[in-house]
Amino acid sequence: MATSKNTNDQKFFADDGREIVLKTEHLCIQFGGLKAVDDVNLEIKEGELYGLIGPNGAGKTTVFNLLTGVYKPTSGRFYLCGKELTGKSPIEVNKNGIARTFQNIRLFNNLTVIENVMIGLSNQIPCSVVSSVLRLPKHKKSEKEYYDRALELLKIFKLDEFKDYKAANLPYGKQRKLEIARAMATNPKLLLLDEPAAGMNPNETQELMDDITFIRKEFGITILLIEHDMRLVSGICERVTVLNFGTDLASGETSEVLNQPDVIKAYLGD
Repeated sequence: MATSKNTNDQKFFADDGREIVLKTEHLCIQFGGLKAVDDVNLEIKEGELYGLIGPNGAGKTTVFNLLTGVYKPTSGRFYLCGKELTGKSPIEVNKNGIARTFQNIRLFNNLTVIENVMIGLSNQIPCSVVSSVLRLPKHKKSEKEYYDRALELLKIFKLDEFKDYKAANLPYGKQRKLEIARAMATNPKLLLLDEPAAGMNPNETQELMDDITFIRKEFGITILLIEHDMRLVSGICERVTVLNFGTDLASGETSEVLNQPDVIKAYLGD
């Protein structure tokens, strides 16, 4: 996809005029003599639902770790809405607008469902440490406001009736939803979903597809997801990039890419 760059605001645009929310340039990371990710170039447009797929060990989660500051790239760079975030810490990356979920669910299991979501809202709370410690009226007002906002997110994911449950006591599929709700609470511009359907049965997967489609439409958010369930990928992703051994094997419209012989061979072998 050809892009143009506006030198005034540093934003990138696609040929159709839509802003490019995520742009990576020659992204690479090397561990010893192994190039886990080698020359990955992504351009994901505003509001797009984009898939990052490939066989096990292809480097997909490593790309997510690069985009969220867990790893620092050996070379290359990446931009969110034109702002370079290469080398930023995970907290800085999140505050700038990238949120993620994990392949293995990471919740605060001993906290309630609503407390988990409120933690996601915490980087937006304007109260000072003093007002929080002393429980001043300003803090109480903010706490009520963020409780209400957390509850609204739980309603979207049909989790509000479980708001006082410990996160550990939720069924597996609802834990997956809670992790997405907590990520959404950080008010991201780009949401990274790492195998959100892993471990789900077909009914849960369909419900998840509906939820992802809804939040993309409702919040106008851009989503990049890693997934092995090709029914999910083909059902909701407009475009995909296929990684194989850390390199970009194919990119383009989902249906076209999934039917390419090289892609089929990468998944199924000779």
